[in-house]
Amino acid sequence: MRRRAIILVTLLTISIGASTASAAEPTAAANARALDTVWVLLAAFLVFFMQAGFGMVEAGFVRAKNACNILTKNFLDYCVACVMFFLVGYALMFGKGNALLGWSGFGLNMAENPSGVPLLAFWLFQAAFCGAAATIVAGAMAERMKFPAYLTYTAVISAFVYPLVGHWIWNSGGWLAQLGFCDFAGSTVVHATGGWTAFIGATILGPRIGKFPKNGEPRAIPGHSIPLAALGVFLLWFGWFGFNAGSTLGVGDGTAIALIAVNTNLAAAAGAIVSMLTVWFKYGKPDLSMTMNGALAGLVAITAPCAFVSPAAAIAIGAVGGLIVVFGVAFLDRIRVDDPVGAVPVHGMNGIWGTLAVGIWGQRSLGLARDGLLYGGGLTQLLIQALGIATVSLFVVAAMGLVFLGIKKTVGLRVSREEELRGLDIGEHGMEAYAGFQIFTTQ
Repeated sequence: MRRRAIILVTLLTISIGASTASAAEPTAAANARALDTVWVLLAAFLVFFMQAGFGMVEAGFVRAKNACNILTKNFLDYCVACVMFFLVGYALMFGKGNALLGWSGFGLNMAENPSGVPLLAFWLFQAAFCGAAATIVAGAMAERMKFPAYLTYTAVISAFVYPLVGHWIWNSGGWLAQLGFCDFAGSTVVHATGGWTAFIGATILGPRIGKFPKNGEPRAIPGHSIPLAALGVFLLWFGWFGFNAGSTLGVGDGTAIALIAVNTNLAAAAGAIVSMLTVWFKYGKPDLSMTMNGALAGLVAITAPCAFVSPAAAIAIGAVGGLIVVFGVAFLDRIRVDDPVGAVPVHGMNGIWGTLAVGIWGQRSLGLARDGLLYGGGLTQLLIQALGIATVSLFVVAAMGLVFLGIKKTVGLRVSREEELRGLDIGEHGMEAYAGFQIFTTQ
C-alpha cells in the first residue's frame, strides 16, 4: 500500500511539473512579438541617433561662431518634441477621432495602439520621427534665429502640425489614408513637413547679413568644418536604415526589411554620385558639400517608396534626387531665400519627389494597393500621391507661416544685427563651441 502511494505521488509530481513547464514555455506568437518589439526599439534607437547626424551636418555647415547655437537647437528640439508628442501629439496622430484628427489618448492615457508591439515601444519609435521632423528646420534658419523663438516653434510643430499630417496619412481613419495615399516611412509626413516649414521660416526670417548683396551674385558663406558635416552624413545614412526598415514595425521573414535596407542604401549612393557629377559639370569642381547633400536627397526620396519598389527603381529615384538638390539650391539663390545647409532642397523638394515616385515605380506585388504608372497601373496612384503632397505642403506652409509671423510679433524671430555679426554662441548662450582663443592678461 505504501509503495503504491509513493508511486502515485511521484507520478502526480511529474505530471504537475510537466504541466507547469508547458505553461511557462513561450508560444511562437509570443516569441514573434518579442522579436518584433526588439526590432522596433532598435530602429527607434537608430532614428534617435540621427539627431547626432543632423547636429554634426548643421554644425559643420555653419560658421564656428554659431556652432554651439545650432547644436543647442538640435539637442533641445528633440527634448521638446518628445514631451509635446507625449502630452498632445500622439493623441492627435493616432487617437480615435475623425478623418482630420484624433482626440483620445492624451498623455498616453488609454491611448490607441495600431501596431503589433507594446504601446510604449511604438510610441518611442514615433516620437523619434517627430523629433526628426522638428530638427530639419534648424539648419535652414541657422545663424540668425532667436533661441526662444526656436523653442516656441518646436513646441507647436511637435504638438500640432506634424501630428495632424501624420493622422491624415498614418492613421487608418485619416482622409488621405482612406484615399489610398501611401508614404511608407515619411517622405511627406516627416521630410516634406520639415522641409516646407524650413522654407516658410527662412523666407519670413530673411537672409543672413551679406548673403545677397543689393548688386551682384549671391555670396557663398562657407561652413567651418566639412569633416564634421561628413561625419553627420554618415551618421544619418546609418540611422536611416532604422528610419525606413524599422517602419515595417516587425521582422516577418526578413524579406521586407532586407529589400528596404538595400533600396535605402542604393538610393543614397546614386544620389551622391549624380549630384557630384552634376555639380562637377555645372561648376567645374566635384564639390563635397553638394555630394553629401545628394546622398541625403537620395535617402529622403526613397523614404516613401522604399518598401514598394525594386532596387533598380531605387537607383533611379535616388539619382533624380541628386539632380533635384543641385538645381534646388540654385533656385533658392535665385529667389533669394537663404538656406545655409540645403534643408529645403534635400527635405522639402525631395520629399515631394519621393512621394510621387510611389505612383511611378510602386508595385502591387510588393504590397502597394495598386501598381504605379510604369507597371500598368495608370495614373490613379500617381494622382492620389500628387493630391496628398500638394495638400500637405500647402497646409504646412500656411500653418507654420502663421506660427512664425505670430512669433515674430511676440517674442521676436531674429537676433539683432550686432549679435548676428558677433555670433549667436556668445549672444545667445554666453559660450563658444571652440574655447581657448581668448587672450588673458595678468595684472
